[in-house]
Amino acid sequence: MNLIPAEYYTNFYYQFLLLMTLFVLAQGGTKLESSQNLSTKNVLGFIIFVILLFYIGLRPLNYRFGDMVIYNRQFQTYVSGAPLKIEKDLLFEYFKFGIAQVANSSVFFFLCTILYLVPLYLACKKFFKDYWFYGFFMLVISFSFWTYGTNGLRNGIATSLFLYGLSKDKKFVILTILFASTFVHKSMLLPLFAYIATLVYNNSKAYFYLWLACIPISLALGGFFTNFFMTIGIVEEKVVEGYLGEFNQAAEGVELNVGFRWDFLVYSASGVFAGWYYVFKQKYQDKLYLQLLNVFLFCNAFWILVIRANYSNRLAYLSWFMLGIIIIYPLIKNKFFENQHQVIVRIILAYFAFTYIMNVFVYKL
Repeated sequence: MNLIPAEYYTNFYYQFLLLMTLFVLAQGGTKLESSQNLSTKNVLGFIIFVILLFYIGLRPLNYRFGDMVIYNRQFQTYVSGAPLKIEKDLLFEYFKFGIAQVANSSVFFFLCTILYLVPLYLACKKFFKDYWFYGFFMLVISFSFWTYGTNGLRNGIATSLFLYGLSKDKKFVILTILFASTFVHKSMLLPLFAYIATLVYNNSKAYFYLWLACIPISLALGGFFTNFFMTIGIVEEKVVEGYLGEFNQAAEGVELNVGFRWDFLVYSASGVFAGWYYVFKQKYQDKLYLQLLNVFLFCNAFWILVIRANYSNRLAYLSWFMLGIIIIYPLIKNKFFENQHQVIVRIILAYFAFTYIMNVFVYKL
């Protein structure tokens, strides 16, 4: 895999996804439920999973992958014999320390990729059964998927674990896994709180109103909320800014652009509109979907309040990691259109188009 120079590594990934998306689009004429379509997608999904596992897992150690350099430096201190140091994210720190005792950094990063991809694969298999490919592919072609597999590793692993937890049946198991994800990255306390809120009150109308209300509130008082949450440690802007002096943060997939991010708000709104359409226009009722949607709305509403923070995309990711599922879930579970497969592949194309344009042409990764 390292035969590809680091400067082309990310771009090559998006060209691969483009080919896969066009292939899926070309098959839109087949019946969604046909055995031919499902067997093809099963094989294609597994091939994509394996390729990503090795392509991401065996990427070169390079500053172009942002925090990967920092993780490697921390890992090497353990290899050199430094004692276990736990300041935060206990589970991830134990994992890093344990691997350092028996393996090198290449193994460590490959295992991180396994922890990132396998929970998503298993969650989609549980959510969608024979149609798992569509959910998994929507996650893979998401705007921030690559970033949090190569750069923000703790965030990526934690969100994958969280989504896997939501796929389980028993509340105790769900809460145990969701709680564990907060020890991989403490930012998962926000989605955990949102999930607990849905156990108490799961009326989507209230969460939609909350999301809408946060836009004018942020426009009027956004600076206040950003400063407030920074003082209590939720927005770790000083930590993020600490990276800027030494490491190239282009791998964030976002410029350091302080202000109200209308582009990111529009991206988030695609999930909000999809949820509104399914729940209120089509009267779709599925308890799990409503919980997923309401967790997304709650976390995204919080991000809107602090949208002006440097690299607020790290907070946006606390909802974005679910976005592909929010958009595709009802289309796999329920029939809304006569030619539903064509609708699905067109949505996949439109969803990937944002990812491709932003990363290849706007940020030129």
